[in-house]
Amino acid sequence: MKLPPLVRVVARSLALAGFLAGALAAQILGLVVWKTRRTPAARARWLQRTAEGCRRILGVRVQCVGALPRRGLLVANHLSYLDIIVLAARRPCAFVSKNEVRAWPVFGWCAQLGGTIFVDRTRRGDVARISGPMRDALDAGLLVVLFPEGTSSGGASVLPFKSSLLEPAVHLRCPVSAAALAYALTEGSVSDEICYWRDMTLLPHLLKVMTKPAIHASVRVGIARPHIGDRKTLARELHGEVQALHEASKSAARNSANRHSEELQSPLSPASVPGNRSRHAKIPPSPLPPLRM
Repeated sequence: MKLPPLVRVVARSLALAGFLAGALAAQILGLVVWKTRRTPAARARWLQRTAEGCRRILGVRVQCVGALPRRGLLVANHLSYLDIIVLAARRPCAFVSKNEVRAWPVFGWCAQLGGTIFVDRTRRGDVARISGPMRDALDAGLLVVLFPEGTSSGGASVLPFKSSLLEPAVHLRCPVSAAALAYALTEGSVSDEICYWRDMTLLPHLLKVMTKPAIHASVRVGIARPHIGDRKTLARELHGEVQALHEASKSAARNSANRHSEELQSPLSPASVPGNRSRHAKIPPSPLPPLRM
């Protein structure tokens, strides 16, 4: 059943607020009481559970081609805060993020509690500082995710990579994988309503995201391998790989959205028959997953 946008926004707002309040309270209490909750791995597992809950509530459907590595460095294009939800929900991760995210309401708190590594881009020496936290996360067996464009975009292309952000990867000599994300909608504009860029503000954008019946996300992952060379060489190689993956990812997301649209419009679709719970029916995910701490 297709809900009116206003009803969908109210329902999702209440579900998201309740879920995040419980998740944040449980994590804060856990950090105070148990030292084991303070490790990078424990923080990443909490972030994974929280991201999966947000993904379900916001109606994000993810198609992933290629296995996300379990550890090492993952380099990807950046379109929206949804990127973090999509990737973190699939694998315990430690993200490298700009320092401004700390001040974001709710999502900034989740980033801090989830072990995000913040870098101050206004200070040239701060990139070198994050080598230590990145090594700690890698030693804990985590996947470290980096968006070397340095900002988000509208998804038309992959912006040039800032090679300085890859300097820690050169020093750490860890396996590096490339990945590309893309989104598609059955209705509306991905650039204007899903991508979080230009002068957009968080709350109005999030409310617009909540109006969408479903958001189709596609992730394409390359093969993990060691990269040899300086940071500029690494940036050129990875940019080319992400760009190629991005084209395939955009096509896959559009195809997923088109199939969903056809299913909704077809009177013979199992999903359109009330009460049909056959194995062929598309059953939407539950709006509020159980919170396991």
